[in-house]
Amino acid sequence: MKCLACWLSALSLPGTLSAQQTAQAYSGELEEIIVEATRLSRPLDRVPAAVSVVSQNEIQLGRQQLGLDEALSRVPGLFMQNRYNFAQDLRVAIRGFGARSSFGIRGIKIIVDGIPETLPDGQGQVDSIDLGATRRIEVIRGPSSSIYGNASGGVISVTSERGPETPYVDARLTLGSYGFHKLQLKAGGRTERLDYFVSLSDTELDGYRAHSEAKNTQFSGRFNFDLGADSTLLTVVSFTDQPISNDPGGIDAAQAAADPSSARDRNVNFDAGEALEQTRLGLVYTLPFSERHEITARTYYVWRDFSNKLPFTGGGAVDLERFFAGGGVSYRYTGMWGGKPSRLIIGVDFDDQDDDRRRFDNDLGNRGPLTFDQNERVTSKGVFIQNELTLNENLEVSFGIRYDELEFDVDDHFLSDGDDSGSRTLGDVSPMLGILVSLTPTMNVYGTVSTAFETPTTTEFANPSGAGGFNPTVNPQTATNVEIGLRAALGDRSSFELAVFQIDVEDELIPFEIASSPGRDFFANAGKSTRLGLELAFASQPTDQLNLTVSYTYSDFKFDRFLDDNGNDFSGNTLPGTAKNVLFGEAAYNHPSGWYGVLDALYVDEQFTNNANSAINDAYLIANLRFGFERTVGSVVLSPFIGVNNLFDERYNANVRINAFGGRYFEPGPERNAYAGISLRFDLR
Repeated sequence: MKCLACWLSALSLPGTLSAQQTAQAYSGELEEIIVEATRLSRPLDRVPAAVSVVSQNEIQLGRQQLGLDEALSRVPGLFMQNRYNFAQDLRVAIRGFGARSSFGIRGIKIIVDGIPETLPDGQGQVDSIDLGATRRIEVIRGPSSSIYGNASGGVISVTSERGPETPYVDARLTLGSYGFHKLQLKAGGRTERLDYFVSLSDTELDGYRAHSEAKNTQFSGRFNFDLGADSTLLTVVSFTDQPISNDPGGIDAAQAAADPSSARDRNVNFDAGEALEQTRLGLVYTLPFSERHEITARTYYVWRDFSNKLPFTGGGAVDLERFFAGGGVSYRYTGMWGGKPSRLIIGVDFDDQDDDRRRFDNDLGNRGPLTFDQNERVTSKGVFIQNELTLNENLEVSFGIRYDELEFDVDDHFLSDGDDSGSRTLGDVSPMLGILVSLTPTMNVYGTVSTAFETPTTTEFANPSGAGGFNPTVNPQTATNVEIGLRAALGDRSSFELAVFQIDVEDELIPFEIASSPGRDFFANAGKSTRLGLELAFASQPTDQLNLTVSYTYSDFKFDRFLDDNGNDFSGNTLPGTAKNVLFGEAAYNHPSGWYGVLDALYVDEQFTNNANSAINDAYLIANLRFGFERTVGSVVLSPFIGVNNLFDERYNANVRINAFGGRYFEPGPERNAYAGISLRFDLR
C-alpha cells in the first residue's frame, strides 16, 4: 500500500511537480500526501471519500492569482464561475451545492488554517484568502455535515505557507491587462521555538467590463509556537481592506452579444458595488499527552464591516457590522477497539454570529432614508464522533455522526412598519459510513454514505414582502450522498481516480428575483431533486519533464418535484447554473534548468439559466498559457513569468445569474488578455 500512496503523491491529480520531486517519487523518496480536512488525518489513498489536494506550485507558480478557480479548475466535481466580479465573489459549486449562490459561497464549508471562514448560517466568502500566501488546498467533494455541520455539501480547506528553515524575504510584482497590478511582500523563517510567516499584498484591477473596478489590500500572518512537551500554539491573523468592488451587473443576451464589455445601465446609475474591511484572529492549541491521546482546542474572532449598493431605490443601500466568533475542543485516541486498530475523535463546536444590518434607500448612488434596521444573531452548537477501524490489512471501516442545533434570532429596531422580531430553531442529525477495500497494493475501492444539512442564511431568510424578520415559507435543505470510488496507480507513470454518486436533496433552496427589487435575490424551496454524477481524473508522466492531467465531470442534476408559488411546475427540469459536462486538460513541462511551461484548457457545457429551462448559457472552451523560469544567483532566486488568459479569444460568459429578472442572466468574460511578473527571493543565511 505504500506503493500506491507514493504514486498518488507523485502523480497527485491537482498538482504540478518539479523534475527533482518527480525523481524522488520514482525512487520511493517522496512523502505521502496526508489529508487533514477529514479531521482524522490519513494518507490520501486511505480516505473513503472523494478528496483532491492542490500543491503550492499549482496555486502560485506563474499564476495571476486573481481567484481560486485558477488552481482548482482541475478538481473534478468542482465548478467555479465569476472570477472577474469582486462585488459578487467567486461562485463555487461542489456537486451542485453552492450553484444557487447570487453572491458569496453557499452550501460549502470554507476552512483556513483550521478556522472557519463560513458563518454559522452557512454563508462563506474567499475575499480574505491571499492566494500568494497559500501553501495547500484540500477539497472534499461531497456532503460532509457529519464532520463540519451546517452547510457542508463539500469542504475547501486552505493552509497558509509556513516559515522554512532558511529565513527569506520575497518580493513579487505582477502587471496585466485591464489595469491589473499586484505587489506582494512576504517573509518567513524558523527559530528554535517559532515557525513564522507574514505576507502583505496590494491588488488593483480596472476590469474588462465597465464599472468593474476593484482594489484589495491583505495582510496575513501565521505563527506556530513550540510550547514544549510536544504541545503547540498556532496563531493566525489576517486583515483585508477592499474599499472598491464595483458590480457591472448581469445583462441580457442581446447586450452581451452586441457589447460584452458594457455594464448594466442601472448598476452604473445606482453605483452598484461593495466595500469591506475584515480582521481575523485565530488560535489553535494542540496537546498530545501520550502516543495515544491528543487534545486540540481552537478559538477565533472575526470583525467584518460591509456596505453595498444594489441597483434599485427602496432599501438598495446596505450597511452591515458583523462580529463572528467561536471555538471547539476535540479529543483524539489512537489504539485498539475490540482487538482491532482504531482511531477515534470526539468533539464539540460552538459558533456565534452577530449582525447589525441596516438598509437605506439608494438615491442614485447616495444613501437615502433608513428603511430597515435589525439585529440578526445565529448561534450554532455541534457535537460529533468519528471512528476509523482497521478490520484487516485490506479492509477499513469509517463511521461517524454529528448533531447540530442552530438558533436564528431577529430583533427588529425599525418599528414604523410593525415589529417583525422573532426566532427559529433548526437542527439535524448527520451520519456517515465509509468502507475502503484494498484490491491490490496499487488499487483501492471505497463506498460511502454521507449527508448534508443546510439552513437558509440570514440573507436567504429575507421576506419578499419587504418586511423584516424571517420568511416563514423557507426551510432547510437536506441531502444524502451515496458514492462508490476507485483510486489506482497504472504502471510506473500514471494514476487514475473515479467516483460515481447519487445525491437525493429534499427542499432544494432556489433563488428568484421580483420586479420591485431587481438585482436582489429571494429564496424558495423546491420539493425534491436528484443529482447523478461521475468524476474522473487521470495523470501521467510520459517523460521525466512532462506531466499530463485530465479531469472530467458528468452531472445530471434534476428537479424531481418542484411547484413554485406561482403554480409553475418545474418537475423534471435541470437545476439551473449547472453544466452537464466539464472537461479539463493540462500539459506541464518542467526542464531541469528551471524553465517551465503550462498549457491548460477548460470546456464547460451549456447551462440553463432559469428554473423553466427556457434560456441557455452557451458552452465554451477557455485555454490558458503560462511559462517562466527560476534561476539562483548567489542567495537570490530570480523568477520571471508571463501568462496569457483566454488564449484563443473565446466569447463566453464568466458567470450566470440564475433566475434573474428580465433575462439579465449573463456576465461576459474578458477577451484574450495577458500578464507578466517577476519574483525575487532573498535567502537571509
